[in-house]
Amino acid sequence: MNATHPHAFLRTRAARSSGTVLMGVMLATISVIGSDMPPGFAEQVTTQANGTSRDQIPLYQPPKKFTPRARVGGELRGTEGMDPEVQALVPDHVGFTSSQTPVLNWYLSKPTPHEVRFTLIDNQSVRPVYEAPIPTPKQPGIFSIAIKDLGLALDPNIQYRWYVSVVRDPSSPSKDIVGGGVIERCEMSDCLITFDAKITCSVQTVTDNARAGFWYDAMGCLCTLIDANPTDASLRRLRAGLLKQVGLNGVAEWDLRSVQTQQR
Repeated sequence: MNATHPHAFLRTRAARSSGTVLMGVMLATISVIGSDMPPGFAEQVTTQANGTSRDQIPLYQPPKKFTPRARVGGELRGTEGMDPEVQALVPDHVGFTSSQTPVLNWYLSKPTPHEVRFTLIDNQSVRPVYEAPIPTPKQPGIFSIAIKDLGLALDPNIQYRWYVSVVRDPSSPSKDIVGGGVIERCEMSDCLITFDAKITCSVQTVTDNARAGFWYDAMGCLCTLIDANPTDASLRRLRAGLLKQVGLNGVAEWDLRSVQTQQR
């Protein structure tokens, strides 16, 4: 049996109904929830980028109140290790962004010959906002979906569910391997003035946006920095540290192994 599968109902109904999800109201107040962080997240690292020096992994400060179990994906059962794991690089609650066109990041544990699909649904619609195949990676790793390139933009104060699905059997959606999360964009004035979101990209802005609760902005920028500097081990350790803070330990370990491989 594969990972928790919310995607099956999207393609079994004639209109691919999302069964509109009723999400709890999130307060925008940001506070530290240090007791919820796994041990070891504050390991010391040093990195240089754009002239900024950091000696500690950025601390992600989640919203004070959040809807739990917003992340989809996990370990697969009954597949005998033949199929990949798919994980969205998101916290297990609604994540915030300040961008109309954020970059969404996801992880594939091993190559797959199957079609990979991206689905975006808002909580006010019956039909998906977008659903179509995306390029199937030829190797394991962390990959990005730039929704701007798909002609999409997020409206403020609306929660969107997004999924990446490996379609093992087109005639049986229940066999899809799915990873996904929930994203919400705040009004620009609130983002920039009330919560001091940063719209540039550097190690410093990764730290600032993580501290302000803008998960997607912090992770999207960090993945962009790594794509531009794939051999920078310190950036990989920063990403692994953030991933561990939200419980994505398996993906974090993959990132750390990548660091060790590069250093050999």
